[in-house]
Amino acid sequence: QRMDIDPHIAAAAALRTQGAYGEARSLLHAALAETGLTGAEQARLHYQLAWCCDAAGDEAEAVPFYERALALGLAGEERSGALLGLGSTYRALGRYADAERTLAQGMADFPDRLEFAAFWAITRYNQQASADAVRLLVQALAASSANPGIQRYRRALLFYADHLDEVW
Repeated sequence: QRMDIDPHIAAAAALRTQGAYGEARSLLHAALAETGLTGAEQARLHYQLAWCCDAAGDEAEAVPFYERALALGLAGEERSGALLGLGSTYRALGRYADAERTLAQGMADFPDRLEFAAFWAITRYNQQASADAVRLLVQALAASSANPGIQRYRRALLFYADHLDEVW
């Protein structure tokens, strides 16, 4: 009989939320050791392991789990989370080119998820590309803010975001 991984993922998520990262990892590693798992199931377990490592502050340990989850074809909401987690983790580790590539993939795959733009902007700032960072943040703000003042000046903000260094 095939193992249902959903209860294992739910239990690991509860442990992670409680800060019991080691227990969560052990549970997930045990689930991964089961035979007959599909690639999609393995991808989900690897993603959960990456998340546990990140939550515990073990960013470098999280990277191969994120990479494996994505390589195995992680899909949907979990793919979005893995791309953001991996991109953010690469950035935190100073792997800016990897972060930029990963976050750009997230922006392409999930254009409505502005969190990718925010992390990409931080990465560009880390790369001394502050104009790119400011442009993207202003565009994201104009696209997502319900603030009446931002909406009133939306067109101007979007124009100036693309002309940051121009003087008239």
